[in-house]
Amino acid sequence: MAVETGEPPAAISIEPFLEGLASYLPAERRPFLREAFEYAAICHSGQFRKSGEPYITHPLAVAELVATLELDHNAVAAAFLHDVQEDCGIPNEELQKRFGADVAGLVEGLTKLDKLSVQAASGQVGRDAVQAQNLRKMFLAMAEDVRVVLIKLCDRLHNMRTLWAQPEDKQQRIAQETLEVFAPLANRLGVWNVKSELEDLSFRVLEPDAYRDIAQLVALRRDTRERHVEEAVAVLRPHLENAGIKSEISGRAKHIYSIHQKRERYSAEAKGFDQIYDLLALRVIVETVADCYHALGVVHSLWRPIPGQFDDYIGNPKDSRYQSLHTTVVAIGGRPLEVQIRTPEMHRVAEYGVAAHWRYKEGGNSGADEARIAWLRQLLEWQREMAAAEEFVETVKTDIFQDQVFVFTPKGEVLDLPAGATPLDFAYRIHTDLGHQTMGSKVNGRIVPLNSRLKTGDVVEIMRNRSKGPSRDWLNQNLGYIRTGHSREKVRQWFRKLERTENIDNGRVMLEKEMKRLGVDVSEWQDEIREMFSYTSWDDLLAAIGYGAISTTTIARKLEPLVDTAVPEDLPRLPSPADTRPTLGSPGLRVMGIGNLLTTMARCCHPVPGDQIVGYVTRARGVTVHRADCHSVLNEPERERLVDVEWGTVTRLYPASIRIEAWDRVGLLRDISGVMADEKVNMVGVRTVEAGDGMVNVLATLETTGIEQLSRLLSRIEIVTGVRNVARDLNGRAATPARKRA
Repeated sequence: MAVETGEPPAAISIEPFLEGLASYLPAERRPFLREAFEYAAICHSGQFRKSGEPYITHPLAVAELVATLELDHNAVAAAFLHDVQEDCGIPNEELQKRFGADVAGLVEGLTKLDKLSVQAASGQVGRDAVQAQNLRKMFLAMAEDVRVVLIKLCDRLHNMRTLWAQPEDKQQRIAQETLEVFAPLANRLGVWNVKSELEDLSFRVLEPDAYRDIAQLVALRRDTRERHVEEAVAVLRPHLENAGIKSEISGRAKHIYSIHQKRERYSAEAKGFDQIYDLLALRVIVETVADCYHALGVVHSLWRPIPGQFDDYIGNPKDSRYQSLHTTVVAIGGRPLEVQIRTPEMHRVAEYGVAAHWRYKEGGNSGADEARIAWLRQLLEWQREMAAAEEFVETVKTDIFQDQVFVFTPKGEVLDLPAGATPLDFAYRIHTDLGHQTMGSKVNGRIVPLNSRLKTGDVVEIMRNRSKGPSRDWLNQNLGYIRTGHSREKVRQWFRKLERTENIDNGRVMLEKEMKRLGVDVSEWQDEIREMFSYTSWDDLLAAIGYGAISTTTIARKLEPLVDTAVPEDLPRLPSPADTRPTLGSPGLRVMGIGNLLTTMARCCHPVPGDQIVGYVTRARGVTVHRADCHSVLNEPERERLVDVEWGTVTRLYPASIRIEAWDRVGLLRDISGVMADEKVNMVGVRTVEAGDGMVNVLATLETTGIEQLSRLLSRIEIVTGVRNVARDLNGRAATPARKRA
């Protein structure tokens, strides 16, 4: 399809945009960019967006965002033209003829990204497959030319700004994808402004009430916050001048989603919004690296630093090449104040990330730019080993999209690992064989558990046994031995090489252990479970469980709608204060397809999300919700009073009783309570019963969100010192658990 250039729509002018480029692009580039805009305007003539605006307003907005990153003129031109191939049928050869191979290559890469699979996927496995395909294409495009993904991020940002024009279900899907993939990707590339706005826009769609709440809280405190910052600047500036340091000092705003994340963490620690201290922040820009450390000394001599709140990203830059000194001090009036210190070059990298290295460039990636995205090359190597979609998505989200910690080998070499990484992740990052042979670890000279979380500055030493191999417990995500997808895949490969019969046997033991603990008779659901995981035979599924391709946590999550249990007589059930809580208008339950009806959780069977349930119409208390296998339901003579009930969106907590068999010792309940606190689970009732021979039974009622959380919790309780068995207490009787090996 050939298109002749002509006049763009009269109401849209390119001139103000071109004049704004004068700060970083030479004037001789303007005719080229004007031609690209006019060509795109003619191609999109007669096309309109969902908002009703002419379609050309979108490429223009994307080009403006690309210009804020100060990318080269070819990238800006590609932003104008990024939709003409897919939406207007313009062949790539035509673009190459008119605008050159570089622009045509960028548009081709963007067109491939725009064709990412968006078909509706049924179930988590389908969604993982689609997301894995999208991520692989994204990273391959980035490896060829990082500008492709930078332009794509700008494209997504403008689409998020106009997301209100889309149907609500599409808004939710796009916002979720943006929060899970595009915002972390912008963060990894160091494009902080794009990352922050993508997060805020997604948050506003996904949790509008929480967004408005935080926005109002921030607005109410803005005047006070600005006054405190001005006071701090007035104090700091003369001290820097007296020290002979030239500087620019400004306040730094924290975006709404990051405040939400911090408030969630503080809420778990029983802290309030007023205790989020780094809402007060200063940014100090000085001339040299030496001035950075000199200015840090001035700040610390002026105000007392808070222990543990200093980070040196100049000595240990992030993978995106971000560099800065971060410190938090107790400033005027005893208020904590965060201070960031950097040079102008560091500030440019902090603002634009990898995009900073394209400023004034006239060609493709330099060798230095290739080195700056070495982490991407490593990821592409890993993805060749990971055929399973779920494994690849898991690796990206843990190894690439998380913050980093920097740890040292005993020889002083620095390794960067995702935040939350363990000594086992450290060992596997050094060498696969070292990981397999790990038997213990020392951090800063002290022996620590293998599931300890490493912190920046830790010195890690691995103790090895060359005759051993990895443990299957390492693959249990609930136990936290391994946090990175790279390490997990290496362990899976080890077990995958074992004899098939051994993997089948181990898989059967693991599955039966987990299901017995949850009170699930798995034999009744073999065909359904096999089909859910798309395996042709039951043995294939068991083998996959045996070598770690499928975790017990995933099994528990997918079994939630299938749970149906018969259990033996055992200990009496512990009454719960939550038993009699009626829920009026709860969107978490739907009676015969209708929400907002009066429902009450039955005290006799404690249903939780994931259980098969049925409703019983009472004469005075609305509908009582029972487990489908509850004796009260099975023996009910008036069958016409039973109605269909289904779980909707979980919006509240549900009581679940558990039974723990353990050796009686000092600190047992403290350690069990610590596990509950880590999982943010409330224990609303607990009592102990002596069982003789030094044993004790602990009966506890917990408020959980459902079976998946319960499964994770039981796995963690099981490794508490002295615990022999742990299982769910169903219908007032405990399920028969699988015994731990001594």
